[in-house]
Amino acid sequence: MDERTRYEAVSSRDARFDGEFFFAVATTGIYCRPSCPAVTPKRQNVRFYSTAAAAHGNGFRACRRCRPDAVPGSADWNVRADVVGRAVRMIGDGVVDREGVPGLAGRLGYSARQVQRQLTAELGAGPVALARAQRAHTARVLLQTTDLPVTEIAFASGFASVRQFNETIRQIYARTPSALRAEAATGLGASAREGRRAGIPLRLAHRGPYAVREVFDLLGAEAVARTEEMSGDPGARTYRRTLRLPYGTGTVSVDERSAGPWLEARIDLTDLRDLTTAVQRLRRLLDLDADPYAVDEALGADPRLAPLVAATPGLRSPGAADPAEFAVRALVGTEAAGELVERYGKVLDVPCGGLTHVFPEPGVLAGVDDPALRALAGALADGTVRLDAGADRDEAEQELLRLPGTGPRTAALIRMRALGDPDVDPYGTPAVQGLRPWRSYAVRHLELAGWSAREGASGSRP
Repeated sequence: MDERTRYEAVSSRDARFDGEFFFAVATTGIYCRPSCPAVTPKRQNVRFYSTAAAAHGNGFRACRRCRPDAVPGSADWNVRADVVGRAVRMIGDGVVDREGVPGLAGRLGYSARQVQRQLTAELGAGPVALARAQRAHTARVLLQTTDLPVTEIAFASGFASVRQFNETIRQIYARTPSALRAEAATGLGASAREGRRAGIPLRLAHRGPYAVREVFDLLGAEAVARTEEMSGDPGARTYRRTLRLPYGTGTVSVDERSAGPWLEARIDLTDLRDLTTAVQRLRRLLDLDADPYAVDEALGADPRLAPLVAATPGLRSPGAADPAEFAVRALVGTEAAGELVERYGKVLDVPCGGLTHVFPEPGVLAGVDDPALRALAGALADGTVRLDAGADRDEAEQELLRLPGTGPRTAALIRMRALGDPDVDPYGTPAVQGLRPWRSYAVRHLELAGWSAREGASGSRP
């Protein structure tokens, strides 16, 4: 988009572009999302930025009215397979917080200087600035939804010191952490302590229509006992699952019913340093950063798919909360996955309803009797096959195909779901070959229409 088109989006308060870019107003020192309801500023006073971090770096603070830090992420990062796209996905997964810029660069196969240069040139901010903006958002969530001490929140958010935390919050939100907490509608005291026991409440934003019923139908059909459960009646269901995270474990719940362009969720963690990672993995599972306008426009232009798109606008292509877990499930099927959980899964210290286990790690499964599963688990455990947020999708698929017992369909399904690739057709149907880069969404529409090519895929290892 050129700046004229971006200004038109701002003038019309077009929510389709929330998260795709940000605009800042030179006369006020504030940056906003395109759909901000405030009076549209004069064109000569407006500056455009690709990321919130770039706006921060140029001295602008977040708008109190539209909360630009809470927008969905750009769909570009799911589509792009280049180093910038992979880096942004990895930063979102918390790699810079855990391993620093050298760790990020090492995973990408570039030097730290090269990564810095490419991100700055395209996004206006380097990896440290992008991670810092993410930490600030995590801190705001914790300040406004828990009664944790400010010092504990500083380190749980990923900041290296309380001083750095305080300075960042003042710069981005123009308030002290205490003032930011005071604005929370939930307040503190007994109500906040109750909220903390029930988990951290979140609103997971999405853009455009969201076919939530179809997403919940799929998650319910695929649920593995003891690690996942679906409760409630259609239209008011709650999906819950366990997570294995870098610092500990967690449980998440997501409600089907929503009062706005978001899904209500709660996350309960054994270590709050995992909050950013848990949120990003949940967003990938639910495909919340997709651009349904672009997808529906492209698929709706195909006469074979147009009626399906019209019947189910905003259909998503769900990903995976744990890529390694999904790879195992794609290979063995749901029923066998449940048996693996019962035999090898880690028991939660505090079971939560029907959630009693965390799916077994690849290293635990590397000694099973099944040759195909043993090969896959061993490759995941030793890093031969990488399925993390920044993995090279082509390389990962090729490594999967080299494993005994993992066929093309299973490898493609892992690429589509575990790696979140929006342009995969695991079944090789001619109906979707001309629909790049949205073939994954076309496949979902055909599945809902009763297309039978998927039959036998689960656990059959074709």
